[in-house]
Amino acid sequence: MKILDVFAYSFSAIKLRKLRAALTTLGVVIGIAAIVALLSITQGLQATITDQLERGLAADTLIVIPGSSALGGGAGEGGGFGGGEGFGGGSTRALLYINYTSQINSLSPNIVTSLAVIQKSGYIQNGSGITRPVTSIVGVDFAQFANAFPTTFVAASGSIPTNPADNDIVVGARVSYPRLNGTLFVQAGQDVTLIWTNNTVIPFVNETYTAHISAVLDRIGGFGLGGPSDTSVYMPLSQAEKFFGTDEADMIIVKLKSSDLDVVNSTSTTITNYFGNQVSVISATAVQSLLSTIFSTVSLFLGGIAAISLLVAGIGIMNIMIVSLIERTREIGILKALGMKSRTVLHIFLTESIIIGLMGAIIGIASGWVLANVVALFLGRGGIIGSALTITPILRPEVMLGALGFGVGISVIFALYPAWRASKLKPVEALRYE
Repeated sequence: MKILDVFAYSFSAIKLRKLRAALTTLGVVIGIAAIVALLSITQGLQATITDQLERGLAADTLIVIPGSSALGGGAGEGGGFGGGEGFGGGSTRALLYINYTSQINSLSPNIVTSLAVIQKSGYIQNGSGITRPVTSIVGVDFAQFANAFPTTFVAASGSIPTNPADNDIVVGARVSYPRLNGTLFVQAGQDVTLIWTNNTVIPFVNETYTAHISAVLDRIGGFGLGGPSDTSVYMPLSQAEKFFGTDEADMIIVKLKSSDLDVVNSTSTTITNYFGNQVSVISATAVQSLLSTIFSTVSLFLGGIAAISLLVAGIGIMNIMIVSLIERTREIGILKALGMKSRTVLHIFLTESIIIGLMGAIIGIASGWVLANVVALFLGRGGIIGSALTITPILRPEVMLGALGFGVGISVIFALYPAWRASKLKPVEALRYE
């Protein structure tokens, strides 16, 4: 019996039992749709977060923070600083100070400059007396910060002063338009009040500072990991020292001559060694590598969960095939009596499972893609993640091929036993079957 004849016979057998075949196919559709939807959303989320991080953390910059971090070079526990001048010993946690930038600048010819950052969480109050929280109030050197992040520290309105007065500030897009729906909270040219809670004294004291908005940043959309953020307020570094009452830096941003991986790694190692492993150096490469590892694990986990439904569908296919075998026992007996070989009977039953798996996989891939887009639209409109993050599902060719192969493979595997039983039926016994 030719292959085309086997397919035609199998397809006609499925058409005779439409409802049963549809319900069997539905199990495959659900499993494949779940896998495709979960992986598409996960890969879309990974791409979105990676893009956001690239905006908030330039590839040619490093971020030096006190202590240890999973994103950068490790910090040792206890002990003083092994190298470097001006760093005291002792067993307390390492601190960074604003004047350390000059020492970092001299560590490597690959370093263009470094700038200290002071940041605290706080509030901003507009001229109408309405107060809103901001992610952070950040003290930076405006000129150096703009040089380090030339594509994101850019004014949408007003202008960023290179030699700012003490009361000049720059605010992020979502500070000006908190809901991103056209509702204006503050704008360039207005005077506002910044507030932060000083918890270094008891009782806590709310420190205030009247400032003038020189510029509102263009919308960035990034997370602002060291770089500009839509939800932060920026003030001159000298004023931040006075306002927060400290010369301790929360981080030091290092601008490199190149984003080359060797330059990034060698400079990171140099800085970490200089501070005696008491600081961590974060790079965009390290962050992206960590994210890639996390999302790969999540994708594998979610895919495994979704695959369980396919196993259930496979059991359903086996059950249907066994029922079909019982119903078609006389039919198989007649075919064998007419000379059909056992392997042809085996091929007919396996072909039926292939057709069911193929139809289920194709419909499942399409359904999963539609479901992924519906869920992403819901999340983007504030269902869970909110409007700050827009997810665009990504359906990669390898996911499509994998889902197609998995759907067909599961169908064939669970149809092997019924097909084998059908092929072993003896014509005389089958013809006697009622």
